[in-house]
Amino acid sequence: MIEWQIFITCVVVLMLGLFATGLPIFLAFLTLNLAGLYALTGNFKGVLLVVNSMFDTSTSMSLAAIPLFILLGEILFRSSAVNVVFNAVDAVVGAVRARLYIVSVVLSTVFGALSGSAMAVAAMMGSSLLPEMLNRGYNRRLSMGTILGGSSLAPIIPPSVMAVVLGILAGVSISNLLVAGIVPGLILGAVFFGYVVLRVKLNPSLAPPSTTDAHLPAQVRLGMVLKALPFVLIIVAIMGLIIAGVATPTEAAAVGCVVALIICSLFATLNLGKLAEALRSTAWTTSMIMIIMVCSVSFSQILNMSGVTTSLVQSVISLDWSPVLMFALLMALGFVLCMFVDQIAVMILLVPLYKPIIAGLGFDPLWFWAIFLINVSVGNITPPFGYTLFTLQGVARGVPIQELYRAALPFIVLYVVMIAVFALLPGLITFLPSLM
Repeated sequence: MIEWQIFITCVVVLMLGLFATGLPIFLAFLTLNLAGLYALTGNFKGVLLVVNSMFDTSTSMSLAAIPLFILLGEILFRSSAVNVVFNAVDAVVGAVRARLYIVSVVLSTVFGALSGSAMAVAAMMGSSLLPEMLNRGYNRRLSMGTILGGSSLAPIIPPSVMAVVLGILAGVSISNLLVAGIVPGLILGAVFFGYVVLRVKLNPSLAPPSTTDAHLPAQVRLGMVLKALPFVLIIVAIMGLIIAGVATPTEAAAVGCVVALIICSLFATLNLGKLAEALRSTAWTTSMIMIIMVCSVSFSQILNMSGVTTSLVQSVISLDWSPVLMFALLMALGFVLCMFVDQIAVMILLVPLYKPIIAGLGFDPLWFWAIFLINVSVGNITPPFGYTLFTLQGVARGVPIQELYRAALPFIVLYVVMIAVFALLPGLITFLPSLM
């Protein structure tokens, strides 16, 4: 029998090597599973175990929430709902010196809730709002920073596909995990809001004076806000159904899709052509996530067969370190890995290892995994390989990647500080789920 330390070391080295080749995530993990199976049994007769676990996972009803949440975001993004919400936020902010910075943070938060995809928000904001900010004389680095910081809230604020994936992998209530992200997501948005206002107050040269087009009559502003209310109410309705316990996340997402179809047909520009595009994009994205998910379960089984899980838990608990130090180390490992590896890949690798460890340490699973979701979300904007960084660079042509790194740094620091706050004040995470 292979020693567990040697086995897990080989697994990590092989995984990083496969990622370095540019192989798709699901193929990398499938290769890893087969290699691990062969190393443990000396043959591939146990491949039926992998196939059966993949079938059981792919037919789980819990996964039905994923395509529904993705479809909801696609419908809202492919209609003119985005422009309606943009105009409403712009009208509410009004004539403030840091106006477009504030608009950027608020819109990123709202659009993150609407789509659940950090890269989608960064692409949309980078192609629409960033050029306008630069044309009006706003500081380029701070402008990009607000977009990066705000867009990375997308996996945290529900409805969130990443929360659904993590809930399935970690074996915690998806409803509770979705609701647990509301307060931290809004607090982080408020922190970013306060940060940009303070920066501009201390250094007014970062933003131009307010322009005359920001001074709209109150009646016009009210009209813009009223037009946006139906779209915001979609998200409020979904979370209301989940919090009230009336519907499961899957049922609430289905209701949200139907309501979005009706509202976007009546108050936006949704037509059959755009709906077909939304369905195609949803099918493609869902297929990728589902393939990765089914490979993750067999990966967990391989770890269990090798004895890594049990041995690792015993080794960690025998260290007798303080829970605070253990929590910091577990979070630090996820944070560092997200600098180099995709979020879903990190979750697939760490969740099976972390589950028994946090049980042995006595951590509240909901509290831990909600903070873990925030932690890996920062990986989207953390150098050197944050996916959102590359997305924004793609739409913000001519911007060197080093400047994007510097733009993201203050917001990464704010994230780390707030993760410590959420860890010290668990009620911020657990209060809303406790009402369900």
